[in-house]
Formats: sequence, C-alpha cells, structure tokens
Amino acid sequence: MAEKDPQSGTLAGRAYRSVHDAIAAGELAPGEKVTERGLAERLSMSPTPVREAIRRLEQDGLIRRTGPRTVVVADIGASAVEDLAEVEIALRGLIARFAARHAGPAQLDELDGILDEADDLLIVIKQRAADGRPADKHLNALLDTMRRFNDAVASCAGNAILVRLLEQTRVFSQAERRARMLERAAANHQFGLDRYASHRALVRALRAGDSAAAEQIAMDDVRGGLDDLRGEPVRVPTGK
Repeated sequence: MAEKDPQSGTLAGRAYRSVHDAIAAGELAPGEKVTERGLAERLSMSPTPVREAIRRLEQDGLIRRTGPRTVVVADIGASAVEDLAEVEIALRGLIARFAARHAGPAQLDELDGILDEADDLLIVIKQRAADGRPADKHLNALLDTMRRFNDAVASCAGNAILVRLLEQTRVFSQAERRARMLERAAANHQFGLDRYASHRALVRALRAGDSAAAEQIAMDDVRGGLDDLRGEPVRVPTGK
C-alpha cells in the first residue's frame, strides 16, 4: 500500500477530495459560485471541515474566494492544464527515481505479482474482444490492478511528500481517469493495452537500482497515458 496523505482520513481531507474530484469531473463548473454552507450540505458535514478543505483548494488554485463564506470555482485554462501535466509527469518520474533507491526484494516481488495478475486479465480482455463479447468487468479489474501497481511503486519510494503532491496535482481525478479509460476502451478494444509492457521495464529498472532509467520509463508512461486520456499530445519538454 502507498503511504497516505495524513489528512486524507480526516473529515477535512474527505471534504477536500470530494470537492477536488467534483471540480475535476465538471460537476462543479468553472465560474460556479458555491458557499461553505452549500458544500457542507452537499457533503453532509459541518462547515468546519469544509472551511479547511476550501483553504487547501484555494492554495491549489482550484477555487477563489469572493466573500467571507463564498467561493467561485476557478477557470483553469489550457495552459494551466499543460502546466499540471508537466508537474504530474515530473512527480511520477521522481517517485520512480526514489523507488529505485529504496525498493526492497519483497516490494519488488509484489510488483511482479501484480503485473502477473494484469497479464492474466489482458489475455482475457483480448480474447473476449476477439470473440465480440463484453469485457467491462475485466477492464475495471485491470484498472484496479494497475492502480495497485502505481500505489505499490509509490510505497517503494518511501516519500509521503511526493505522493501527497502528486495527489494534489493530477490532471484527472481517479474517477475521471477511469471514466475516460472505459469510454476510450469501449470505442477501441486495443486502447492503452500496448502501454502496459513498460511496467515490466520499470520493475527491471527498479531491481537494477537504475534510478535514471526508472524515472524516464515512468515519465514516458504517464506522458503516454495523459496523451491517450486527453486525445491529444501533452506538449511537455523531455529535457533532451
């Protein structure tokens, strides 16, 4: 399991994540005015944890305050999304770099075991697609498995600060990422499946303690994933 944001289990942490995901999913639209009391009612919480969550969201630039108890959802333009993408890619790379330094044998074996599960699911998904049968259940299981893999890599890094920063700067929330993946996969049964080979390469780099290779593999993977989810290239410099 990855190290968790120490605030995530608190009411304020839950309020922060709920509002963050609602903004990312478009349930709270740019320019929409909301009140602390309204958010508290929406989340079935008292205003105090909501007020703390709002302060964190203000710091993230996702909302801006227009009154003592009123805020507006920020309008994040295309350039800001590009900036977020660059930050997410860099953080995922740093997490892999740290993981190459600190991963233990048991953790590395766990990563290989998770990928073995993913390989089995991929075989089933491809077979069902070839037979013209639905594979939604298996796709969902694959997404769950790959989330476990990413969490396990983050746990190998042993750096809660990087993990917390990544959660705060993702271009897509987990819910929105899943919805987009399933939508793309429904239109194209091969969507994203070819990218999973890079995860084996990442584990090999981690086993070798090759932090530079691990960082580059992780960055290339998340860049490709964001390209897939957005349906367009993420123009992020590679530093080469």
